Amino acid sequence: MIEIGAIPVFVAVAECGGFASAARRLGITKSAVSKRIGTLETHLGTQLFHRSTRSISLTEAGEIYLNHAVQALGSAQEAEDAVAAVQGRPVGHLKLSAPMSFGRRHVAPLLTEFLANYPDITLDLTMDDRIVDLIDAGLDLAIRAGTLPDSALIARQLAPIHSVIVASPEYLSRQGSPQHPEDLLLHNCLHYAYSRDPMEWVFQDQNGELKVRTKGTLRVNNSETLCTTLLDGLGIGRLPTFVAGAHIADGRLIRVLPGYALPEQALYAVFHERRHMPMKVRAFVDFLADRIGQEMPFWDVEAGLV
Repeated sequence: MIEIGAIPVFVAVAECGGFASAARRLGITKSAVSKRIGTLETHLGTQLFHRSTRSISLTEAGEIYLNHAVQALGSAQEAEDAVAAVQGRPVGHLKLSAPMSFGRRHVAPLLTEFLANYPDITLDLTMDDRIVDLIDAGLDLAIRAGTLPDSALIARQLAPIHSVIVASPEYLSRQGSPQHPEDLLLHNCLHYAYSRDPMEWVFQDQNGELKVRTKGTLRVNNSETLCTTLLDGLGIGRLPTFVAGAHIADGRLIRVLPGYALPEQALYAVFHERRHMPMKVRAFVDFLADRIGQEMPFWDVEAGLV
């Protein structure tokens, strides 16, 4: 009997480079992965992996089998997608990733409605500010902000991302409000660690571009935490409007240097290239685009960018 069920396990081990990481991707135990690979090797009568205490690698037979296994797995996925399209309704398990702050504020509040609209979909949401590989993580879809690297993935732009410089009223009353970007050199500037260059802030006005090398007492890898310290009056910071908008609207944060624009980026839905896009992926992307995908999202209105 052909060991069809072992194919996705074999491919996961080969792509992840280990049994433990493949088990995490597949949501099964490491021992289950090891057993499936052992059964497959016994069935084929050959060893597919060189094993050591530190790593594994494909044998020559494993390389040959992988080429065909990847094609077989892709064909099986295409078949499932095509059948789902014929059924006319989104079904299946959807695994997606979103940035922590955006996911908590703007994806999580929509999940109940989405799952009520699509009762045949189950959802696995991971929130993390790090960029993860969709294949390595076994994801169907990722929500990503910023500038996307070149890849074979498909990206659909959902909304623009604007950033603003903000501080609490208490901080500004205590330290004064900058009137020019270079005045920031006299202030405690707080930084988001995952920015391409956290310390360099770029401003634009009618005279062109101005770069300021800021400094301060805090750098953190989460926008929500950065926002909390700004609300507490620790310093001045750069936040996306999808985090800062509501606080600006209620007066807890004040825009600083509103006459200077910061570079615009975008929010994307990123997914695998396939002949038939899975209906579950299309359903979620369309749903999210319908709720937030507009030239002026509601958080930009809250931030006073209109």
